[in-house]
This record gives sequence, structure tokens and C-alpha cells, in this order.
Amino acid sequence: MRRWILAAAALAAAPTPLSAEAFTPEQRAAIVEILREALRNDPSILEDAIAALQARDAAREREAARAAIAAHREALTNDPALPFKGAVRPTAVIAEFFDYRCPHCRRMAPVIAELLRSDSGLRIVLIDLPILGPASVTAARAALAAQRQGRYVEMHDALMRLRGEPTEAEITRIAAELRLDAERLRRDMADPGVARRIEANLRLAQALGVQGTPAYVVGEEIIPGAVSAEALRAAIARARAER
Repeated sequence: MRRWILAAAALAAAPTPLSAEAFTPEQRAAIVEILREALRNDPSILEDAIAALQARDAAREREAARAAIAAHREALTNDPALPFKGAVRPTAVIAEFFDYRCPHCRRMAPVIAELLRSDSGLRIVLIDLPILGPASVTAARAALAAQRQGRYVEMHDALMRLRGEPTEAEITRIAAELRLDAERLRRDMADPGVARRIEANLRLAQALGVQGTPAYVVGEEIIPGAVSAEALRAAIARARAER
């Protein structure tokens, strides 16, 4: 009876031509009345129905994520233009979308560093996603400009450690500490190629359904938000098992 009621609820609620034609108005009214009476007697039926719908939606989201990752696998793991940390010949890859002004991204920086220390086969592909305003874009431009001097990782780490805003003055200070060519850095920050790289990153994030930072693509999974090292290790293990 309980299973039949849940099925009837789905049929009665479905806004499709098939459901509209399958029942007469009298039959539909009878089904609705059965549902109302059942819910009065056992409200947990509604909880079960909601849980079933949520599970269905989650499954669809996972499938959509897998399809999107498969379609963009090369861009996520093998794009020579994207900077990375870790293994040159990796056995597992995490693509990290981040914003230098995102406090959760900054909190995750030590977690990522610890993963790299403990896993010699891991590569972290670093994908600048400046979505938190003009200062985020300035910071991303600085990191990508530093890449042209072979110092992306150093600029990246310095910006992640920065306590205040990534202003041009702070970027100039960091550039001096890293002994970068400051004039070249400024020119490269304004280079259209740097802007195109950021735009490509934004398009990639959109194609994957990434809605915020940080976000991690591991194997066939997209993991949003700040998570524990253990959660990422488990995802890495699953990704290696899928290879």
C-alpha cells in the first residue's frame, strides 16, 4: 500500500501529457483524496517521497558531472597552459578551482600542501577562477603573469598566504620578494593572453557546473567547498581504482 501511494503521488504530481490523459478528473480527484488521507495518517510518506526525489536528483547531478568531466578531461588534466603542483607523471590528478580572495580556498591551501607531501603520485592542476570581484581578477592576472617568468607556484603560494586584499601594492611587494621582473609582470598582467586564459577557466567552470570556490575535480567527481584531507584522499583512491 505504501509503495502504491508513493507511485500514485508521482503520477498525480507529474505535469506531463501522459499523466493528464491517464486518469479522468474523477479518478484524479480520488487519487488526491487517497493521498491526503494517507498523509494525515502517516506523514512519513511525504518524507520518503521527498527523500526519493532528492536521491533521484542527486543521481542525475552525478551523471551530468561525469559526462561533463569526460567531455573536458583533457582540459582538466593535460592542458600544458595550466600550472600545476606535484607529480610530473601523476597517477592521480585533482583540478582545483579557486579564488585568491576566497577564505575557504585559503583554508584549504595547507590541506592541499599536506596531500602533496604525503602522495608522490598526485598532481594538483591550478585553475584560477576569479569570481569575487576586481581584486580577484588582479590577483589571478598577477599569478598568470608570474607563470611567464616561471614563478607561478611561488606567486600562487604568496597570494594564498596574504592576509589582506591582493592590491597592486601588495602584488608589487610580493614580486620584489620573489625577485620577479616587476615591469614585465605589469606588462604581462595587462596582456590579452592572460585575460583569455581567465576567460577559458570561467568557461570550463561553467561547463562543469562549478558554482563557487573552492571546487575540486577528482576522477569522475566534482567536490564543492572546503573539505577534509580524508575526503580528498578517499576521492583520490576512487579515481585510481577507476583507471
